[in-house]
Amino acid sequence: MNAPEPALIPSRSFDELHFQSGFGKLSPAFHSRVEPARLDAPYLVGVSAAAAALIGLEAAELRRPQVIDILAGNTLAKGSVPIATVYSGHQFGHWAGQLGDGRALLLGQLPGISGDSWEIQLKGAGLTPYSRMGDGRAVLRSSIREFLCSEAMDALGIPSTRALAIIGADTPVFRESVETAAVVTRMAPSFLRFGHFEHFYYAGRHDELRQLADYLIDHFYPQLRDEVRPFQALLREITRKTASLVAQWQSVGFCHGVMNTDNMSVLGLTIDYGPFGFLDAFDPQHICNHSDSTGRYSYANQPGIAEWNCYCLGQAMMPLLESVDLAKEALEIFRPTFAAEFSARFAAKLGLAQWRDPDDALLSELFEILATSRVDFTRFFRELARVRRSDAAGDSGCRDLFLDPSAFDGWATKYRQRLSDQDRSDSERADAMNRVNPVYVLRNHLAEIAIQRARGGNERVRLGLGASTPVRTAQQPAELSSGQGDAPDYSEMATLLEALRSPFEERAEFRSYAEPPPEWAAHLQVSCSS
Repeated sequence: MNAPEPALIPSRSFDELHFQSGFGKLSPAFHSRVEPARLDAPYLVGVSAAAAALIGLEAAELRRPQVIDILAGNTLAKGSVPIATVYSGHQFGHWAGQLGDGRALLLGQLPGISGDSWEIQLKGAGLTPYSRMGDGRAVLRSSIREFLCSEAMDALGIPSTRALAIIGADTPVFRESVETAAVVTRMAPSFLRFGHFEHFYYAGRHDELRQLADYLIDHFYPQLRDEVRPFQALLREITRKTASLVAQWQSVGFCHGVMNTDNMSVLGLTIDYGPFGFLDAFDPQHICNHSDSTGRYSYANQPGIAEWNCYCLGQAMMPLLESVDLAKEALEIFRPTFAAEFSARFAAKLGLAQWRDPDDALLSELFEILATSRVDFTRFFRELARVRRSDAAGDSGCRDLFLDPSAFDGWATKYRQRLSDQDRSDSERADAMNRVNPVYVLRNHLAEIAIQRARGGNERVRLGLGASTPVRTAQQPAELSSGQGDAPDYSEMATLLEALRSPFEERAEFRSYAEPPPEWAAHLQVSCSS
């Protein structure tokens, strides 16, 4: 499931690229023309070589001052006509009305190296007509999290928007505290969301609703144009992709944190990385978003919420469909798709050649004992490859993770019986399992270490707020220090990115990234502002 790195092609200059309007060609009903806000003295914080290669660039090209100015929003590239798009949505289950790109600007489309095209978007480039009470800016903290996780998810083989670069500046931005500004350059075939359809449905603008559906079919689902009912087929295909995506999230323990309809991609991409988190200790009710007081977006609830969101999309598309029955018929694809994808993913994680009905009970029992002992989700499945079919000699890696090792012993007996039903040798099965069970995921504490080192100890000084004396406690351990005095240090972020881009390959220099979170990480909280 590991996504291969794109093959390098002869390098071209950013100056050779010419943006196309793409979605911007639609009428002003869909977007507003917006000039990016200037960012003083921008500097490059990080770049993804893998993302750059998708549009034929080498990472070094993005280090040029002229390109940094473009990615900061200070200069417009050739052909770029920046726009912010309008959409609406349901947030935490309630209709929120008009939303829109409140801090994101779409620069336009660029051709990819594989005959595809990529929308290039700046997140944090200033106010738009849809900013509501926001300031249109992003901060370094959340920008690093999105940058790293976008690239990590792609490397895990999970559909995702991509992150090309982070540009930083010492401009102060006010959140829970004063932080420094940043701009993330995001890439996707399209950033269209369920909320785009909801906006025009609830506004009673059915002509625009049809234009939006036609645009989506013509550019991303052309195979549906010849269907008897292309709009029903579109709803069905979006629903299918959404079900598949969430099953993939569940298989790696990824929690999105804020699955509002305006954060759901019509292309089945993971989009809008905010208060996300990967499971450490397994807990089906885990809530990664500190702002989610009811647990609506817990790990266990994600499949049901995704289906509910698809029904919201179906409601928004009703003027394009002939009947409620046709909408329901399209939406029925969700559950069988999710079940099939979920079973296939966990069959691979367990080293099973195929899923059988009794395997549901085997997995359910596994989830129960993992939750009871709060076993590390990622480490368990990686260690499971060492378990042997004929004896318990390879059990220690898994067994030692349990508060009650006998619980694992009982389950392992059933697991071994299941393994005896297939012909693969232990080594063949282990090789297959290690290709789908990652060693490295973006745990919150790893992101926090990279963030704190990137911010440096002199952030308050740079913001003109005076110096502060760092006090290291259980909540602020030594590893959060840059180790370079007060200077921001981006090397940890770059090293972590390297590990996350090869998540299934064990490397000695990245050993610490595979370890369970330290005690101080229990105090970390991520909210919608993150």
